[in-house]
Amino acid sequence: MTHHGLFISFEGIDGAGKSTHIDGLANAFRSGGRAVTLTREPGGTLLAEKLRCLVLEDAMDPLTESLLIFAARRDHVVRVIAPALLRGEVVLCDRFTDATFAYQGAGRGFDLQVLSTLERWVQADEGLLGDPAGNQPMKPEVETVIEPDLTIWFDLPPEDAALRLAGSRVPDRFESQPVEFFHRVAQGYVQRQQGHAERFARIDASQVRDAVWQCVLQAVVEKGWLGAEVSDKT
Repeated sequence: MTHHGLFISFEGIDGAGKSTHIDGLANAFRSGGRAVTLTREPGGTLLAEKLRCLVLEDAMDPLTESLLIFAARRDHVVRVIAPALLRGEVVLCDRFTDATFAYQGAGRGFDLQVLSTLERWVQADEGLLGDPAGNQPMKPEVETVIEPDLTIWFDLPPEDAALRLAGSRVPDRFESQPVEFFHRVAQGYVQRQQGHAERFARIDASQVRDAVWQCVLQAVVEKGWLGAEVSDKT
């Protein structure tokens, strides 16, 4: 990989509070002189946002749901994420593939092997992060997948998340699921963390907002991507 960007995803069940801290982290990076791309999944491009509306509003089976999400993700990776990383920017994404394994895999009970295959197809580098001049083409036998450098997981009991969401907005297809669904989703995140422990930072999202924010900053500072003097200003 020749890019000098950073790719950070924010994960957690609905109501965990992850979205609250994305803007704050973006400001911290900007204070440190970094260009930042803020985006989300499903979404991030015109096509992906249209697919997001379908996924959140229309009834469908788990396979259709998974295919639409990965189609949105491919367009997102090609048009937004990979170009931003090549420009050396920090990409902060509200959810990425871990959410698919948690929601469609654990929550819906969809085949994890199929999701893994789609992950390899859709997130295959295929030179997207290689030498933009084409001087060092990727070797076909080397399989690389575009994934976050760091995943900040906001871990919150589903019952607490439901209380936070109650009355805040009209629930979509996912937010209106019973609490048992979110227990399965939460377990899906646990399993995903266990398989990718090197890039996961688990945060206790039941803490007060300021304490959660300090944990977010600490996860990034420990990687050496933000200096303590920058984080102190936020």
